[in-house]
Amino acid sequence: MDDEAAIDIGERLAALYRAIRSGPMRDMPVCNDALDVAAIGFRPFGEWAIGVVVTPWMMNIVCAQETGVAPAARRRMALPAGDVDFVASRLDGFGTILSCSLFSPMFEFTDMASARETARAAIGALFDQAFFDAPPARMAPTLDRRALLRGRLSEAPA
Repeated sequence: MDDEAAIDIGERLAALYRAIRSGPMRDMPVCNDALDVAAIGFRPFGEWAIGVVVTPWMMNIVCAQETGVAPAARRRMALPAGDVDFVASRLDGFGTILSCSLFSPMFEFTDMASARETARAAIGALFDQAFFDAPPARMAPTLDRRALLRGRLSEAPA
C-alpha cells in the first residue's frame, strides 16, 4: 500500500462516519456538537492503512485495508512504539475495520482544533521509534509484607 491509497482509505472512512453523524447519531446525547468528523494521519503500514478517526462521539486508531477485510475479531499489531490491541467491527459501506479506542465520549474536547491536535499527537507517538528504543523504566522494589512487618520496606537487609 502507498501513501495515496492510505489517505484515500482514511477519507472514505471519514465520509462514512459523516453519514453516520448526520443519520443515526444525529441528536444523540453522547455526541459533542463542537466536533466534526476527520481522518487524521492515515499512512501505510504494511498491507494496512492506519490513522485516527475523530467523530463527535469517539476518537479511534483505525487500521483498514483496501478490501475492507480483517482476519479476526481481535488482532495485536506491533507498531514502532509497541504492541496495540485492536477489535474488528463491520462498517456498512466499507467492510471490516480494526479499531482501538483513544477517547469515548468526546466531551473533554472544546473544539475540533484540539481534537485534531490530540489525534496527530497520538498517531505520531505510535510511529515514534524513540518510544520503542527507550530503555525500560526501572521498577521500584516490591513491597514485601513480611519484611514490612519486620520493620523493613523490602526483603533486602536495611
